[in-house]
Amino acid sequence: MTAVPGWLRLPREFYQRDTLSVARDLLGTLLVREHEGVLMAGRIVEVEAYLGPADLAAHSSKGLTARTATMFGAAGHAYVYMIYGMHHCMNVVTEGGTGTAVLIRALEPVCNVDGRTQGPALLCRTLHIDRRLNGEDLLGERLYLAAAREPYRCRVARRPRIGVDYAGAWARRLLRFYVSGNPYVSRR
Repeated sequence: MTAVPGWLRLPREFYQRDTLSVARDLLGTLLVREHEGVLMAGRIVEVEAYLGPADLAAHSSKGLTARTATMFGAAGHAYVYMIYGMHHCMNVVTEGGTGTAVLIRALEPVCNVDGRTQGPALLCRTLHIDRRLNGEDLLGERLYLAAAREPYRCRVARRPRIGVDYAGAWARRLLRFYVSGNPYVSRR
């Protein structure tokens, strides 16, 4: 198994918890992508929680469809989808079977990351994450998350999610978490 020295892969149990806990705890972990023999890694510094079918900003609010099937699957898998017909975004499926997930919004480059990572589409482009990785088990080789052996300490800010104004009251909920002051956090 390819691994980043000093980091431990997150176990399935990490993802099977409450979505808000997973979202908060993802800050400071590494998103690791192995592509064409190159190991790339970035520290997660911004995420957004999507709380299932009742959450009008979540794709799962439309129910179980071909597009959302991964969201309703097992926790610890990647939900990768295309927006605007040209950009990909990656979510981490949480809880399991509930249609909940956490969008990875921004990364701080750590290892072999050559490109922009301040926004979900930019980080996917830089790490070569596209729909071919939809449903990918995050305990596998090509795409996984890892935590440092020592806890990551940071000040966490909470704000409303970006780009979900259509979701009514759900748009105002504080479901976006980010590392306060980190220069890699995406901009509105």
